[in-house]
Amino acid sequence: MKCLKRIAKHPTISVVNSCTTLKEVKQIHAQLVVKGTLNNPHFHGQFVATIALHKTTNLLQYANKILHSQQTHPTLFTLNSMIRAFSKSSTPSKSFHFYTNILHSNTLSPDNYTFTFLVRTCAQLHVHVTGLCVHGAVIKHGFEHDPHVQTGLVFMYAELGCLSSCYAVFEGVVDPDLVSQTAMLHACAKCGDVDFARKLFEEMPERDYVAWNAMIAGYAQSGRPREALDMFRSMQLEGVKLNEVSMVLVLLACTHLGALDQGRWVHAYVERYKVGMTVTLGTALVDMYAKCGNIDKAMEVFWGMKERNVYTWSSAIGGLAMNGLGEESVDLFYTMKREGVQPNGVTFISVLKGCSVVGLVEEGRKHFDTMRSVFGIDPQLEHYGLMVDMYGRAGRVDEALKFINSMPMKPHVGAWSALLHACRVCKNKELGELALKKIVELEDKNDGAYVLLSNIYAEHKNWERVSSLRQTMKAKGVRKLPGCSVIEVDGEVHEFIVGDKSHPRYSEIELKLEEISRCLRLTGYVANTNPVLFDIEEEEKEDALSKHSEKIAIAFGLISLKGVPIRVVMNLRICWDCHNVAKMISKNFNREIIVRDRNRFHHFKHGECSCKDYW
Repeated sequence: MKCLKRIAKHPTISVVNSCTTLKEVKQIHAQLVVKGTLNNPHFHGQFVATIALHKTTNLLQYANKILHSQQTHPTLFTLNSMIRAFSKSSTPSKSFHFYTNILHSNTLSPDNYTFTFLVRTCAQLHVHVTGLCVHGAVIKHGFEHDPHVQTGLVFMYAELGCLSSCYAVFEGVVDPDLVSQTAMLHACAKCGDVDFARKLFEEMPERDYVAWNAMIAGYAQSGRPREALDMFRSMQLEGVKLNEVSMVLVLLACTHLGALDQGRWVHAYVERYKVGMTVTLGTALVDMYAKCGNIDKAMEVFWGMKERNVYTWSSAIGGLAMNGLGEESVDLFYTMKREGVQPNGVTFISVLKGCSVVGLVEEGRKHFDTMRSVFGIDPQLEHYGLMVDMYGRAGRVDEALKFINSMPMKPHVGAWSALLHACRVCKNKELGELALKKIVELEDKNDGAYVLLSNIYAEHKNWERVSSLRQTMKAKGVRKLPGCSVIEVDGEVHEFIVGDKSHPRYSEIELKLEEISRCLRLTGYVANTNPVLFDIEEEEKEDALSKHSEKIAIAFGLISLKGVPIRVVMNLRICWDCHNVAKMISKNFNREIIVRDRNRFHHFKHGECSCKDYW
């Protein structure tokens, strides 16, 4: 220990931490060699470790080079430091080289630090067998009850998705501290057991920002964004300071819900407290604004960023596409390439969506072809599905089918669903029947496919086929996913589900719906009741349509929001009747309405929609 204390105080080695370039490190290295300081193996090891763990990651290879130039055997401290450094690097598997050196040494044996860093390596590698082998080595060398190693094992198994192993390791912790509790919390949240994570979180005697972030991440990534935002609000009330991770996670939840006010709050926090606009945070802001329908603000953030990576560009291109600005998304893609940013598979998903929403079929085909020929990217199923969607939206259903049949892999549900949607628009029931057959072969309980074909039959007044199809759904236990729409008012998220009248202001909403109905009838509105069940009275059909979740959410927006756009997020694709009603409300009530359905945005203003009825 005395030796280590002397090493820590060595002035020349301490200066390395303030270096920013390899050239500066080499200059210090030269001084230490001339003075003979590095002849001492402990000083040599400290110097190597300091360089290896330096914040400038490109120094790691230089540290490795110095280590191999040493004439004497490296110390355990040095080898552990190298394991630790490589566990954080882009090549974590190299950690095992230094572990092997320890095992083959006649004088060294691995200690608890060796395994603490080694399990971190396994977490990075995501290889289950390797993790099990390291766990076995931990037990063999007698460190299975070391608290630091146990905490590392919990994190490792969490990254490997093995929640049962996390439980087993955690149960062996004699006196769980904050770090081990947080590790278990992270494991439960990451592996999907968010309810157990919440129980553990509530029982923790003290909670740091890491624990709060784990809970927010667990809710956000488990499809429970409302609870993620509730947790965020509680975090604020507790006075816990936010960090970049907190803000990115909250922005993810805002993006899922379309909670623009909450997202704006995070952005204001970043600006107020001068939080550094990293690429990750900036990209999350771009994505949030775009997917909340405020594409102008998204692009303002995008162009204001000092540094952008391929994911930032892809988010912006995709955001423009989602909001109906297909030509602009394609233009941005060209700008990206001119600036020398190499596109990836996600970028091409974004640009193909841009081409699809405005019918740029030939443009889209050109980009699809360049994926492999120019950029060496093999198209994945989602790219093929987008091409089918592109042909289908343009009414070229025969070409869409031909493209499906030419796919180099077995067509997936996404491709056949895109064709089925096209058949609905083109009222092509024969091809629609083929698409449904293929979908059911792959997913026999795909409710959306049955409903789409049922609507095609209804458009043709073929009630016998509608009845037969719905009997088939009943026999197979296929249930239609209920429509759900979300709207944010004064920072609070309100959720409306078809048939649910539990909202405290539902009576006011019903009155507003009646007012909307009277107003629209006076301007010539006639409900499109074809897709609704044929065996109920026409009045009941219209009532069923009026209770669609998106109409309820819009009505609530009319009574709750003044002077600002009404923003609604849906879990399904907006129906034809609701689309027409939204257009008429925007004109007759002089309100801007922004609806994000399962596929894209619809900006309703002055009786028109940004999609130009092309969706």
